[in-house]
Amino acid sequence: MENFYGIYNTRNYVVFDFSEASSINFDQVLDDDINSLDISNDGVKTFVAYEGDMPSSVAALTTKSEQYSHEEMLSILSGDNWIDLNPPQ
Repeated sequence: MENFYGIYNTRNYVVFDFSEASSINFDQVLDDDINSLDISNDGVKTFVAYEGDMPSSVAALTTKSEQYSHEEMLSILSGDNWIDLNPPQ
């Protein structure tokens, strides 16, 4: 597993309110567009991934969290608000 996660060592993540998603410049982040964002189970939060320094469009968000590493983000996503409570059968 360590080698697999190694490719993500330079990635950073920020969680923010989905209501601000249209403020993201998707040329600055690793996500393709607003439709590719994962949304929390309650529909309130989303996140973006990027490499290196925080992009200006992410820095400008008013509801952003602190910056998280890949390992920290995996921990967050394993919480009840991010787990798919109705996986496909």
